[in-house]
Amino acid sequence: MKTLTIVRHAKSSWSNTGLPDAKRPLNHRGKRDAPVMGRRLQNHGIRPSQIVSSPATRAWTTAKIIARAINYPREFLQKDDRLYLASLDDILDVVVAQDNNFNNLMIVGHNPGLTDFVNYLVPGLTHNLPTAGVVSVEIDRDDWSLYERPETRLLVHDWPKKPVA
Repeated sequence: MKTLTIVRHAKSSWSNTGLPDAKRPLNHRGKRDAPVMGRRLQNHGIRPSQIVSSPATRAWTTAKIIARAINYPREFLQKDDRLYLASLDDILDVVVAQDNNFNNLMIVGHNPGLTDFVNYLVPGLTHNLPTAGVVSVEIDRDDWSLYERPETRLLVHDWPKKPVA
């Protein structure tokens, strides 16, 4: 069994219009929401053996904040350029490239690719994965070869403004 957790970066700032898109930092709300979602992931028992993030500042910062919240060693965080504004196919390529010895993978990236990927894994789950939104699924496989849609079981679908049940 594999567990795959998908995290959209937290809310980013648009205040400095001269900054390249890849360099946009988190805004106040993003800095508030990322650690909250990290604690929620910890409460859900999500313990990634590998975290791979887009190199964009907003995604990388989100990954670092979540790693801190779940006590994941920061030095093991990885960047993958293919995750910056990645399509569904790009994300699949990143996942398939992961070492099969890692059973619990977390991907941190961007929309619209992440929403497409989430709906690939759990058809019809959402029309939009919000900023700092999280989806975690259990995959009935021994490897990360997901080019053919795998059987999944939804473990977590959460976001900062999700109503408390």
